[in-house]
Amino acid sequence: MPEITKQEIAEFIENNIQKFHRRRLDSLAKLKLNKILKRKNPYLYKAKNIVIAQDLVKEILDAHLSAQEEGIFGDFLEELAIFICGKAYGGRKSSANGIDLEFEREGVLYVVSIKSGPNWGNSRQISKMKDDFSKAKRILRTGGQNKQVEAVNGCCYGQEASEDKGDYSKLCGESFWEFVSGQPRLYLDIIDPLGHQAKERNELFHQEYGKVVNAFTKQFIDEFCDSSFQIDWEKLVAFNSSRKTRKANSDES
Repeated sequence: MPEITKQEIAEFIENNIQKFHRRRLDSLAKLKLNKILKRKNPYLYKAKNIVIAQDLVKEILDAHLSAQEEGIFGDFLEELAIFICGKAYGGRKSSANGIDLEFEREGVLYVVSIKSGPNWGNSRQISKMKDDFSKAKRILRTGGQNKQVEAVNGCCYGQEASEDKGDYSKLCGESFWEFVSGQPRLYLDIIDPLGHQAKERNELFHQEYGKVVNAFTKQFIDEFCDSSFQIDWEKLVAFNSSRKTRKANSDES
């Protein structure tokens, strides 16, 4: 079995982590205040007694960016897992719907759906994943594959108390990274390379972030504060939830 080296992992991460940082910046540059405002719950922020426009802008912006970054970084970790498994076991990106990775080990053919963390979906999404596993197994078995086919939900971080889910396994964190690499310490070995140029890239991001916060704060004050510079909550709620603004909001989407 070929064994992937720390150097190969470090080189892959250093060459590809820049895509994560670039996508973060691109996402930030494309943001529009009104689009974010109409997707957030104004009642929540009123209940928290937020009275400073910049505080409200930062809260909604940070919540939006956090969700986006989780998705962007999840894509990067999926690419990393497929690369590592490719080196270790000849793993490849799957063409099957809902399946991210296929590889064979010790006579067993594995189909893997990769997620960022263990708490990734609701019951409907989990049912969809199980359906995708069933279809992939059926296609492989009818395509002349006489090998045992096993389904795995792999999660890049976290823990799972019971890995056996009956018709599939759920492997998280240490278990997942060892599964795709054959190396027990791999979940620790990938940490250091992830910091490649992180300080420089995050300084650039924070400069752009500051510009967006300042611009959004000015726009918010102009559009959603009254003449005494207090937040006009009725105007904000109407923009977010009124039937009259529904069509205008749809046109901006």
